[in-house]
Amino acid sequence: MVPSYYEFYNPVKIVSGHKALDNLPYELDQLGARRSLIVTGPVIAEAGLIKHVKRAFAESGMSIGAIYDQVPNDSSKKVVNQVAQIYRRNDCDALVAVGGGSVIDTAKGANIVVTENSDDLVRFVGTGILKKPMEPLIAIPTTSGSGSEVTQAAVIADRERNVKMLFTSYRLLPRVAILDPRMMLTLPPDTTAATGIDALAQAIEAYTCLQKNPLSDAYAWTAIKLVSQNLVEVVKNGQDQERRLVLANAACMAGIAFSNSMVGMAHTLGHACGGVCHIEHGVAINIFLPHALEYNMHKIEDYVAELLLPLAGPEVYALTRRESRAKKSVEFIFDLRDELYELTQLPRTLKEAGVAREKLTEIAKTALGDASIIFNPEELDYKDALRVLNEAYE
Repeated sequence: MVPSYYEFYNPVKIVSGHKALDNLPYELDQLGARRSLIVTGPVIAEAGLIKHVKRAFAESGMSIGAIYDQVPNDSSKKVVNQVAQIYRRNDCDALVAVGGGSVIDTAKGANIVVTENSDDLVRFVGTGILKKPMEPLIAIPTTSGSGSEVTQAAVIADRERNVKMLFTSYRLLPRVAILDPRMMLTLPPDTTAATGIDALAQAIEAYTCLQKNPLSDAYAWTAIKLVSQNLVEVVKNGQDQERRLVLANAACMAGIAFSNSMVGMAHTLGHACGGVCHIEHGVAINIFLPHALEYNMHKIEDYVAELLLPLAGPEVYALTRRESRAKKSVEFIFDLRDELYELTQLPRTLKEAGVAREKLTEIAKTALGDASIIFNPEELDYKDALRVLNEAYE
């Protein structure tokens, strides 16, 4: 059913392929950039992935203004300000983010600080605050999960307040996203699993939450199918470049979907859990996804039933009675989590993730301030959030 009104926007140029990174100098040239700041994290630098980026620059004659390689897994406004200072000090004119969601979101945050000539990132929290054209940003993901390379959102931690700040603006969208499986071959199995589940959750929530629309549905549906068919095999064999590329495209499509339709309760609780307990985002999403679907089921049963087809395939879908398909979809997700746990010990419960039970009340309170709660199919109050958190504890 087509909603009476919706908006869909995806201006990011997507360059995808086994040697897609070789196009980086051309894309920067098209943006008028001559001196780029490369933003990445220590794990990516230690894995030697930046050599591919340096090689692309060396063959083009373009210069690298500076490299910042200290973005942590869960970045913060302090790191954002450090990146912005380096950008200004080295007279850079473009940002190249090489990493997962934390790295790309850090580059987006630094772009805000640079563009607004400010060091107070908190001033720009929220939706539609940014008005100025921003510096060119090219995103090169090294995980298949966050979708940040094609989203209008950035999530950045405020350590002083123990919260994750959400920034949403079309101006945050990167100009170009480069998907190259070479940049994902060193990703360990547990991170591959966590980021893959994040992509799956983004697509599922895009398909089931309040702002869904026909265009976001198309991207979400395909993303769900591709993740379901390939994630376990890539966890088992991380050197499979063909499947790595498929997962990269799935995560990109999930990002396009949820950037337009938004996410819901799984991300609401995931953001809060990350802010309070510093649990990695993909781990938190893996814990909360099936519980969020069960909580919302009375509002979204038909949608969840439809998703059994891309999740489990046509044979399972055909053999499952219509009235049982929604339940079967949730069972599939529980089973997938169990399989990934056997392969990687990816936590399925808050207890397995090391969260203390006494933290649940603080997580529930923090969740109520998360912007994604607006788009959840069912209203969520403190009592409900605490109940779901207890269900997800063990």
